[in-house]
Amino acid sequence: MELKKIALNDVHEALGAKMVPFAGYNMPVRYSSDIEEHNAVRNAVGIFDVSHMGEFMVRGPQALDLIQRVTTNDAAKLEDGKVQYSCLPNENGGIVDDLLVYRFGEEEYMLVVNASNIDKDWDWISKYNTQGVALENISDEMSLFAVQGPKATEALQSLTSIDLPAMVYYTFVKGEFAGVSDVIVSATGYTGAGGFEIYVKNQDARKVFDAIMEAGKPFGIKPIGLGARDTLRLEMGFCLYGNDIDDTTSPLEAGLGWITKFDKDFTNAANLKAQKEAGVDRKLIAFEMVDKAIPRSHYEIVNAEGEKIGEVTSGTQSPTLSKGIGLGYVAKEYSKTDSEIFVRVRNKDMKAKVVKLPFVKK
Repeated sequence: MELKKIALNDVHEALGAKMVPFAGYNMPVRYSSDIEEHNAVRNAVGIFDVSHMGEFMVRGPQALDLIQRVTTNDAAKLEDGKVQYSCLPNENGGIVDDLLVYRFGEEEYMLVVNASNIDKDWDWISKYNTQGVALENISDEMSLFAVQGPKATEALQSLTSIDLPAMVYYTFVKGEFAGVSDVIVSATGYTGAGGFEIYVKNQDARKVFDAIMEAGKPFGIKPIGLGARDTLRLEMGFCLYGNDIDDTTSPLEAGLGWITKFDKDFTNAANLKAQKEAGVDRKLIAFEMVDKAIPRSHYEIVNAEGEKIGEVTSGTQSPTLSKGIGLGYVAKEYSKTDSEIFVRVRNKDMKAKVVKLPFVKK
């Protein structure tokens, strides 16, 4: 299958990005080094081109009803200009995808989904659309830039009259940005470093990207690839679909009970409610290595006796903490904070301990 290209593919190649296949797209994985890019975002500001993400518009009098039916969180609590993290449960207790729900108005919403699941999510939501809600897949028309880091607000403010410092986490404004109208500026991100996500039409992508790079120069802005995006999100303990959550993991096992609201009816709600009442057998935990080792996805997690109790779903050497960190599912009795566990690294059982998220405290 031919790789899709994001609108600024050639710009990234010209910037010296190493391009790799990711979720069906040709994507920049790094420009310099993962650690340098990671630190740029933690300490200053960086720009990610994440235009591979999917966007669906949901419109009409029954738009909210449809969103309520297919997502676990309570979208009725949203007001205009607010964003909500949620997930699409499947009929077997697992997760079709995790997503963001944007409310533009009483009858207009935008869903932002993972690139690898665009077609799957579209088919899933369409299956439940029995009331004639207008669905529009605008994924191929939109570019998305995540400008993240403690200096992101200062770096971007000269490009817009939107009061960026006044925007609280998980809100958005549609307005003029870098001389382009109808740009969505969202106080969201996947790094825990603060910042904004900027949604623009493809035809305006180059103009906006260049303007951000220029405005960010005094603040040391750097283009950032998917490599650093992964270490940044892992330091915060944010789930990655396909690693930490998938069609076989329940939101309750994944620690997403906070976005699973049983005061409304949604797909498979009864079974998930029963699971909540009975308690889960395994839990997604965060752990730090005590022994010097780097945990990787699919490594076995064992107890002191060497019996398998789970598996690593995401792992890395944390650039900020200079130690191995990871997420993984373990049998419930090993999920308490400070529990001692071991990660099997090349046939050696290396000691780790269960910790509270995030790994990197603000």
